[in-house]
Amino acid sequence: MNSACTPQLGFKMTRRRLLQVGGMGMFGMSLPKLLAAEAKGGKSPIARAKSVIFLFQWGGPSHLETFDMKPDAPEGIRGLHKPMASNADGIQVNSLLPRTAKVMDKVCLIRSMHHTMKNHNSAGYYALSGHAPATDDQRLKDSIDLFPAYGSVVDRLAPGKDRELPTFAAFPYTIADGSIVPAQHASFLGKVHDPLLVLRDPSEPGFGLPELSLPANLSYDRLASRRELQKVVDAQSRLLDYSATARGLDAYYDKALAMLHSTKLREAFNLDREPKELRDAYGHTPYGQSCLLARRLVESGVKFVQVYFSESIGGQSTTDGGWDTHGFNNTRMFPIIEKRHLPITDQTLPTFLNDMDSRGLLKDTLVVWVGEFGRTPRINSNISRDHWPQCYTALLAGAGVKKGFVYGASDKHGEYPADKPVKPDDLAATIYHLLGIDPQTEVRDTLNRPVPISYGQAITDVMV
Repeated sequence: MNSACTPQLGFKMTRRRLLQVGGMGMFGMSLPKLLAAEAKGGKSPIARAKSVIFLFQWGGPSHLETFDMKPDAPEGIRGLHKPMASNADGIQVNSLLPRTAKVMDKVCLIRSMHHTMKNHNSAGYYALSGHAPATDDQRLKDSIDLFPAYGSVVDRLAPGKDRELPTFAAFPYTIADGSIVPAQHASFLGKVHDPLLVLRDPSEPGFGLPELSLPANLSYDRLASRRELQKVVDAQSRLLDYSATARGLDAYYDKALAMLHSTKLREAFNLDREPKELRDAYGHTPYGQSCLLARRLVESGVKFVQVYFSESIGGQSTTDGGWDTHGFNNTRMFPIIEKRHLPITDQTLPTFLNDMDSRGLLKDTLVVWVGEFGRTPRINSNISRDHWPQCYTALLAGAGVKKGFVYGASDKHGEYPADKPVKPDDLAATIYHLLGIDPQTEVRDTLNRPVPISYGQAITDVMV
């Protein structure tokens, strides 16, 4: 490089570094951005995670009944359960989570998560996109104007290399509370970046993907030929103002056709290949078997997997529903989570983390366990807890995240962050950073305006 043409920025840009820049374009890290970052002493994100498994705890788990108990708080705040020591120094968990206590040396807890959205749909959208809605409104509906899911952003900026596999998969529900929660698909990025959405219960006998199986009288080559013929006919018959929606459907169809031919994907969905003992260990619940399926998918090469704990936010039932347990109609929160939520968590989460770790997958797979908010520190008149976004806990594991570590803290009653507050924006930036994607990367919204994929800051202190 001619020295007369070299920017005088006060640091040395080697030939190797310039070659690295060339490979970062797909991640949104252009040369000007890299020069600006390094001139300030910063570094571009280096991918530590090859994949992400996002375990979304729909309904809002209570931090005071899971990973941030307050045994010394006054009656009416500390709850009805006792804490127990875990295998990580200084970390206690609910004594009803004894198996989970044995894997806390694998995880990082962020105990200072907070925001202001008190309604499920708006808080759920915030949790699944990393972007706060304009208003806190339970009537918030899915819209092309709202931000996409994390996995769709990953598919847009850093897709998986294997065309026969989806970059982004989600299951086993579409979650809603009156209306569909936004940020479960690609939104303005285009349908081609939607997840492979599987709306079947993987705990059912004979679970598989029949939609990926061809009719007996139709070969893949014949189907592909029909597709090519369809393209010719469509090209001749469509009007010149061919819509972006139609183009997105075409691209999505082509992607689905590639997946249809994928033996690797069909095998990943074949849970019967797993030993009975392991399936039993995960638990024969939709959530338990979905976590097992998530492990199989990242093992096969899928980059972002989103698992929903439940289809509904919750309520009075001990047999279905999410973490939303206010207590009403003579029901109480504590018996419900004692019979359903805590046992499922204590069976599935440690089995999943141990299984991932034993296979070497945890080294480069980021696991995120989080809900849309926590529960009120003060127990209500129904001996239950209400919505509380002002402070709650997220759990991270794998992909260079510190082990047996706590970041941030809540105050003595678990009401507000007392140290190092973290917003969903920051958690989103951390996910992208660990995947090697610059959180400040811009995409174009439905009005073709440039918008960053995150307004947050990556929490580098949780990384090794």
